[in-house]
Amino acid sequence: MKILLVEDNKKLSEALKTGLEREAYAVDCAYDGETAEKRIANHDKDYDLVILDVMLPAKNGTEVCAAWREKNITIPVLMLTAKDTLADKVLGLDSGADDYLIKPFAFEELLARLRALLRRPKEAAPAILSSGEIVLDCAAKKATVGGREIPLTLREFSILEFFMRHPNQVLTREQILAHVWEFSFISLSNVVDVHIKNLRKKLGDNGKHLQTLRGTGYKLKA
Repeated sequence: MKILLVEDNKKLSEALKTGLEREAYAVDCAYDGETAEKRIANHDKDYDLVILDVMLPAKNGTEVCAAWREKNITIPVLMLTAKDTLADKVLGLDSGADDYLIKPFAFEELLARLRALLRRPKEAAPAILSSGEIVLDCAAKKATVGGREIPLTLREFSILEFFMRHPNQVLTREQILAHVWEFSFISLSNVVDVHIKNLRKKLGDNGKHLQTLRGTGYKLKA
């Protein structure tokens, strides 16, 4: 799952990014409202959720969220703010936010709210994914093949989850990079191929499920 984190406090932003990446999220950061608004307007399909601070330079979070909703961008938005009055909460939710978290907060609560938001997408996204003998528990970050648990890195897990949420669809290297790696990541020519190769080896797949379409990309045969 890929998140855009919009927070102008760089120390807090770095701490949240580090914590979220340990939980297998890919995280891009923006530090002002205008940058965030443009990023989602141009790349909304690359993100699963936005964590949006209210008090931002250039344009505040409620204005940014309202602008997205006016453009029919339905990406889930979790607002962060130190403002805790009822009027502030109402304003944030009325601007189109899906949830509202008051600073300071426990990181565990942030994770729980993210999981809740990611469970209410346009279509219900199951927490347990399966394809043949492969079963993925997205909450526990656990993968099994034929009942045998296999050790995956966070990046490998994210790639496999992306495939399993798009079975029988051809995914290009560019789509995999955009969804699983950070926006600022500079691609090495074969980084996706290397991860797919390692993933196949761990799955004992030999191309049976994860298929290569030469010159196009990859497909998970369900």
